[in-house]
Amino acid sequence: MVKTFFHDRVRALWWAAVLMALFCVEAGAAEEYVVQQGDTLSGIAQEFGIPVRAIQDHNDLVSADRIAAGDTLRIPPGPDVPLKYVVQPGDTLEVIARNHGFSTREVVAFNELDDPDALRVGQVVLIPGVSTLHRAGLPVALHRELDRMRVRGGWTHVVIHHSGTARGNLEDMDRYHRDHRRMKNGLGYHFVIGNGNGMRDGEIGIGPRWRGQLNGGHLASAAQNRYSVGICLIGNFDDARPTVRQMESLRALVRYLQRRCNIPTSQVTTHTRINVRPTRCPGRHFPTDAFLRSL
Repeated sequence: MVKTFFHDRVRALWWAAVLMALFCVEAGAAEEYVVQQGDTLSGIAQEFGIPVRAIQDHNDLVSADRIAAGDTLRIPPGPDVPLKYVVQPGDTLEVIARNHGFSTREVVAFNELDDPDALRVGQVVLIPGVSTLHRAGLPVALHRELDRMRVRGGWTHVVIHHSGTARGNLEDMDRYHRDHRRMKNGLGYHFVIGNGNGMRDGEIGIGPRWRGQLNGGHLASAAQNRYSVGICLIGNFDDARPTVRQMESLRALVRYLQRRCNIPTSQVTTHTRINVRPTRCPGRHFPTDAFLRSL
């Protein structure tokens, strides 16, 4: 049984990781960004995949509103900081992983453990990807549902899209693709991520094509659709940025697909970068480069 002191220690170590990520970044590792007209600190933080507070502290900003076009900001490295957890009496790897929001398999892989049952008191276990503010992982129920699905071979790319609409959900998009675009397998994407208008903000919907392991219908090339997993975020990113929760869910989903299908980051891309016909999807406000750096 896990004792109270175990939970207290977990909380203490988690907050230690938070503080370390926020305050212990080496100045020499920072990237510089020149503020553009219309920029906000929250938008810049989202583009680089880090919390607003991290940028504030790294630049000694008293207020998030005190930036102006032409200012140069030092951007600290990404938010994921590995946490060292010291094994306590009665610990199991399953309990340690669960209390930190990970699966046992993720912790085993991160630590390259040959025997996950051979823990010893005092052993250091590295907890992967503890964020400065949260663990951006898949919800446990969704993770388990995806794990139960049989996945065929041949998925080599992940392609990101936007819906181009302010609202939407998986069911309506599926109906539209069937009735109006005459796609017999319905929704062309394998996954849809909501923005709070039609689906919960950050909610991941699994499309019929992933459930049935069918080719996508999201690219102009039938050949590319055979090997590309399509993910669509609800929203028009020519007009606005994706929400923070959408980006968190996208990152978690893409990382899962990379592990499950052995897809390298070099083969995670956007509609505009891979499509054989010109397109602006997923829009000029989608932070492509920052997102790819965060994987």
